[in-house]
Amino acid sequence: MKALILVGGFGTRLRPLTLSVPKPLVDFANKPMILHQIEALKDVGVTEVILAINYQPEVMLNFLKDFESKLGIKITCSQETEPMGTAGPLALARDKLDDGSGEPFFVLNSDVISEYPFAELIEFHKSHGGEATIMVTKVDEPSKYGVVVTEEATGKVERFVEKPKVFVGNKINAGIYLLSPSVLDRIELKPTSIEKEVFPRIADDKGLYAMVLPGFWMDIGQPRDYITGLRLYLDSLRKKAPEKLASGVHVMGNVLVHETATIGEGCLIGPDVAIGPGCVVESGVRLSRCTVMRGARVKKHACISGSIVGWHSTVGKWARVENMTILGEDVHVCDEVYSNGGVVLPHKEIKSSILKPEIVM
Repeated sequence: MKALILVGGFGTRLRPLTLSVPKPLVDFANKPMILHQIEALKDVGVTEVILAINYQPEVMLNFLKDFESKLGIKITCSQETEPMGTAGPLALARDKLDDGSGEPFFVLNSDVISEYPFAELIEFHKSHGGEATIMVTKVDEPSKYGVVVTEEATGKVERFVEKPKVFVGNKINAGIYLLSPSVLDRIELKPTSIEKEVFPRIADDKGLYAMVLPGFWMDIGQPRDYITGLRLYLDSLRKKAPEKLASGVHVMGNVLVHETATIGEGCLIGPDVAIGPGCVVESGVRLSRCTVMRGARVKKHACISGSIVGWHSTVGKWARVENMTILGEDVHVCDEVYSNGGVVLPHKEIKSSILKPEIVM
């Protein structure tokens, strides 16, 4: 089987992290976002992953070459010269996706994190015999999204309602699809939206089905959702593989610590924290609801909450970093400095406090 991952553009919502690497390579729970998806695809027998990309393809491919051999899966790029929307890339990669076997292929948005129930999706797709299956997830506030209205018994999609003013349902598109090759005949090689142009036509022809995604779902394309996504991911890990989580007197709730990280005496870590490879957390540090990425150092008695500390950054002694502060790569927060929602671009030194959310160039 094959899969196409829609990588797309510049990842502006996750700046300053995406100033250092393309968005799918930003670490999430101690490994690049896109790797979570590729590993799950490999587990259900996908042999080739195609990345639809219009930005820095060489960076992506060089990085993923290592994983090709480790995972035993072929990873290729389909490069757009202009943004092609969410359906155009399928037409562009047609020759790679349709190998004449008639087998369906996966399409994924690269920002989506979930338990990836791909085996169940394949089973459901085969059972209904339609042309396409989309995964949907239930949300509390459907009025902010495009809602998928389905036939309860079969999951057949009846229509789509964009940001409904009155309640029509609470299922929204989760950005994970399994499509038969015939769908490619419906897509022209031009910028096209799969959600707004292609799927409604398949639904009109009674060939589109929706499967409700079991477990959690999050689009982690922006910092607040990234932090929420980490909580949901660690909750799921607690249920599925609790041995991967840290334990001990210094740990509170769900915490993921890479084996090469070191943690000093008298710290309190958690809940909902990921500490990456080679990180050094000195004594007396307090961490909650945050990610500390590869090679970062948190000095004595610093406190970090609800924030992201980028690669090889340093948080000084007695510093306090909170309220969705995002430190880009190689940022140095000096001792006793306070950051309240600062968004700091790479290679900066912060000597004075950031008292209200602002971008530090």
